[in-house]
Amino acid sequence: MDMLRVTRRTGREVLDLVDGPDCREPAGGTSPSLVEAAERFESFERFYTRELPLLVVLARVLAGDLAAEDVAQESMLVAYRRWSQIATYPSPIAYVRGICAHQAVSAIRRTLAERRALRRYAAGRSAEQVASQTDDYFWTAVRQLPRRQAQAAALFYALDLSVADIALTLGCAEGTVKTHLSRARHELAQRLDLSEET
Repeated sequence: MDMLRVTRRTGREVLDLVDGPDCREPAGGTSPSLVEAAERFESFERFYTRELPLLVVLARVLAGDLAAEDVAQESMLVAYRRWSQIATYPSPIAYVRGICAHQAVSAIRRTLAERRALRRYAAGRSAEQVASQTDDYFWTAVRQLPRRQAQAAALFYALDLSVADIALTLGCAEGTVKTHLSRARHELAQRLDLSEET
């Protein structure tokens, strides 16, 4: 009985008939089962060349123009990695089309998830930009206050320090800090056209 040996050479499947001591061809010719197996076991290169264009069409219909080529190539990559098994299936192309359909659905889900993430990011960036502009405007106004008022306001609003901590930081009495904060609030309310907080 002849044995079938499959070897890989630079990404191609190669069929070799191996003759061993007990592996001699019958007098009537090659064994029918071996011929059938060799005919059925098509090279991946030939399969790829023949089927890729149709996989691209399938991927384009399912996933759109931008993802079609990638989906088809990913499907063929899966097929290549498992070709020794897939080639023995009754219909290798049917199996690879199934892979392609699955990859297309996955590509659509990834694209939709990416779009949602980009929308959330863009919305967040817009909010950040508005907040940043408001913050910049506020801190510009703080910087225009007299030095001690600006320092007290920065420590209070930016670092959320208590009056006692601000007094310790600035080296002054708590009453002085309260005076600086009160005057800073009044001045900022006028500059920013806000009602003064109490």
